[in-house]
Amino acid sequence: MENSEIQTGSIVLPRKSSQTYVIATAFLSLLAIVGFALYGLPFFYDFFVNEFGWSRTVVTSGNALSKMLIAPMFGFIAGWMIDRYGPRLMLMSGAIMAGVALIGLSFMSSLWMFYTFYILNALGYVFGGPLPCQVLISKWFDKNRGKAMGIAYLGIGTGGAMVPLISAELEKNMGWHFALCSLGILVILIAFPLAFFIKDSPSKSIGHQKPEAVIPIKNILKTRNFYLLAMGSMCSIGAVGGTNQHLKLYLRDLNFTQSESAHVISLVLLSSLAGRVLMGWLADLVHRKYVMILIYLIVASAIPLLLLPEFTGRVYLFAVIFGIGLGGDYMIIPLMAGDLFGVKALGRTMGIILVADGMSESFFPMLVGALYNDVTKSYAFGFIVLIFLALAGVVVVSFLPKTVKFKN
Repeated sequence: MENSEIQTGSIVLPRKSSQTYVIATAFLSLLAIVGFALYGLPFFYDFFVNEFGWSRTVVTSGNALSKMLIAPMFGFIAGWMIDRYGPRLMLMSGAIMAGVALIGLSFMSSLWMFYTFYILNALGYVFGGPLPCQVLISKWFDKNRGKAMGIAYLGIGTGGAMVPLISAELEKNMGWHFALCSLGILVILIAFPLAFFIKDSPSKSIGHQKPEAVIPIKNILKTRNFYLLAMGSMCSIGAVGGTNQHLKLYLRDLNFTQSESAHVISLVLLSSLAGRVLMGWLADLVHRKYVMILIYLIVASAIPLLLLPEFTGRVYLFAVIFGIGLGGDYMIIPLMAGDLFGVKALGRTMGIILVADGMSESFFPMLVGALYNDVTKSYAFGFIVLIFLALAGVVVVSFLPKTVKFKN
């Protein structure tokens, strides 16, 4: 890794092998910490309901309350630490926290343990999930940043597609406790090793470009664009989180088996792979504002399929469309933030936006659970709220300025 750069005249360029290693590290970290540890847990919600007698509001409150607590307390701190010390240490610590959290949840026997390990899982997500990966890629890539981000974010879809199938098979043969514990061990084994050897950034600037000026965070917080980006992302993330957190329970109401539910959830995450590649490619070709609007419209158009009368393939059509929107949703936000406020302030900027998005992603699944009609077993009202929420995101983002197609 020390010889990861080549000299051309007076221009220093990072070797492609180093950039490949960066993408691989981000890919595996996102696969484990987001794909397994975040998207894997809703598969176990009905087991929590059956074994402990908890309501749907309670089983979704672990994710909600932990993020409401952790995001405001540690979001900006994590961003500041990444900007100052680099992403490597954060990636390693996040992997350990997320893995231990899943192992702890597999042995829990009370509600206080449920919330404790969910808090640890939220810490793992903040310290080792998208935030350090976004900064790492932004430091190593410039012109092709959208493509690189899209490839790295394939880890989320890959992990999310794998985890319900792995979990269903392990649960079928060994029970849900063993399945969840195994996932925790896999998170550490997958995410930690490559992060241990990663280099935070190229040691020298590329070319004769003037060093990017660091915009003070207080100046960013005074701009209208910061609040538009935060509000727009909150709307879409809330709609995605509210739908995704209840999908397994929704499928149970339709009498889907564990295996059938696993295949639907897996299809959502498989479709997100196409969404990440497509939206990452578009983000390097057209103004990213328009890509963001497209993503939010896709999310808003997918949720109504869950409200329509049953027809052949309805749920699977939803899974494909929603998955494409899901794939681009989280990825486009740091690209927009980098364009608007610069890469050197990206950790702190995204640290604050992470707080806002985490609050939204926490609140709306709980709201949908509270709006669920136990008598008719209907999510209708809750899903309608999510549709309007996604459309509100479209409106807010439309007021953002056009961002560059790519940065040279």
